[in-house]
Amino acid sequence: MVSKKKYILTIVAVVLVTAFLTLTLGNVFLVGIGQKVVLSKEAYTEMKNMHDKYAKQESVMEIAKQDFLYDADESKMLEGALEGTLKALGDPYTQFMSKEEFSALMQDTEGTYEGIGVYVTASDDNKILIVSPIEDTPAEKAGLKTGDKIVRINGTEYTADKMDQAVNIMKGEPGTSITLTIQRENADGNHDVSDVIVNREKIKIKTVKPSMLEDEIGYIRITTFDMQTAEDFKAAYKDLKDQGMKSLVIDLRYNPGGIIDATVDISDMFLGEGTVTYTKTKSGEVEYFKSDANAEDIPIALLINEGSASASEIMAGAMKDTGRATLIGTKTFGKGIVQRVQRFGNDGEGIKMTVSEYFTPNGINIHGIGIEPDIEIVLPEDAPGYGYEFYDTDSQLQKAVEVLKDKD
Repeated sequence: MVSKKKYILTIVAVVLVTAFLTLTLGNVFLVGIGQKVVLSKEAYTEMKNMHDKYAKQESVMEIAKQDFLYDADESKMLEGALEGTLKALGDPYTQFMSKEEFSALMQDTEGTYEGIGVYVTASDDNKILIVSPIEDTPAEKAGLKTGDKIVRINGTEYTADKMDQAVNIMKGEPGTSITLTIQRENADGNHDVSDVIVNREKIKIKTVKPSMLEDEIGYIRITTFDMQTAEDFKAAYKDLKDQGMKSLVIDLRYNPGGIIDATVDISDMFLGEGTVTYTKTKSGEVEYFKSDANAEDIPIALLINEGSASASEIMAGAMKDTGRATLIGTKTFGKGIVQRVQRFGNDGEGIKMTVSEYFTPNGINIHGIGIEPDIEIVLPEDAPGYGYEFYDTDSQLQKAVEVLKDKD
């Protein structure tokens, strides 16, 4: 194992050695006199500036260890320095992750974890915003909704810049509970604040939920895109076709996104040869995600709403730009940037960083804007739920069925 302090000092040493080699190979001679080294003024200035740049952090920690009233834990200060470096970028999606946080994120993408079952992001006013509760989880059963803001957990205030700590607290031993203080905006624009007790459970995320509706119309709901989603979707699609499906509703409502490869794999089934999406970095590097020539020839209606975000919007954008599906519902969330997750160092930590923005096939970036449906239908606020289980009151799903019947 390599400690954070040694890791940082190693980086400094490598930079200095690199500078030394560059100067030497560049015919700037370093002359040894006894135990001293004589070098050019330019080389000395460059190395001194580099030393001063990295010495500030060490000096601050030494002052803290000497003068701070309480215990000044060096390892915690070093971790805080790493966290602060990325936090200073001002992007709520970019962060340094501790070993525990990185492990939890990797676990989430595999589809299981212990907690309350809710997806969150940062709001414009630096609060923790609920993108969507996961279906059939304690969060949904407790009545949490898209757009709710978590302002306190067990009486302690948390803002978006402390989201990692908040998420870690919401996760925990099954059978235990937490109290969330929720701020909810009413139809008149006023805000209600109330406490909600939510039990923790072992969450097994079932991301694909199929059903056969009337008139041989298949229905597949995707709750999120994890590593298993594309395979499960293809199995559900095949089963519905075996039952005689002639058209399909894909439901992406309250789907907060997930793994880009999963949404591309599913979109590829229906689009034919072309571009599903492409990403662009600040250096102009472009990566295309393509679909092949093989495509299922079936009418599709795609359900979206304000809880459809990120990877969901990649699919929605591709389907809309190519005219492959009719989009029904309300405008999507509007998250058009991509994060890369990578392991950092040798202690199990990680970095999540916004590295690119993505575009629809027609070159549209929807970040902060969202995707408008082809047919706007607002689900009534008093609707008991959505999806095939609530077909009698789900006006958006009813409209999707109507549209598909007209295409027969």
